[in-house]
Amino acid sequence: MTSILILNGPNLNLLGTRQPEVYGKTTLADVEALCREKAKTLGFDVAFEQSNHEGALIDLIHAAKGKHAGIVLNAGAYTHTSIALMDAIASVELPVVEVHLSNIHAREEFRHRSYIAPVALGQICGFGAQGYLMALDALKAHLKD
Repeated sequence: MTSILILNGPNLNLLGTRQPEVYGKTTLADVEALCREKAKTLGFDVAFEQSNHEGALIDLIHAAKGKHAGIVLNAGAYTHTSIALMDAIASVELPVVEVHLSNIHAREEFRHRSYIAPVALGQICGFGAQGYLMALDALKAHLKD
């Protein structure tokens, strides 16, 4: 069975309680359950990881090569700051779909720049937890090609 890594960055462990007016009331456990259910319908197995540490995220991306067929990545604030994450993604040559719960382009100016986007298959933002499911659909369509 095809395996997908769903990787979440800093502060996403606080979903449901952190700025619910921006990020919603859905918890990370809720997101994981939704993704697992969706993955079954697509014939995927999923591994779900979260870290507040940039190096740990890089290690998980490196370990994905040869183990997973693609990555759904919500890098949180590292999206806007981490050249190291961008380089890690480029180095593993896996399709990555960038996901954000909020519409980063409608928020503060510093959130408009993504270092992930240039090395990602695509970006989904502004649809809350539904964005993760959209990302899984996108990977399914991409992997069929």
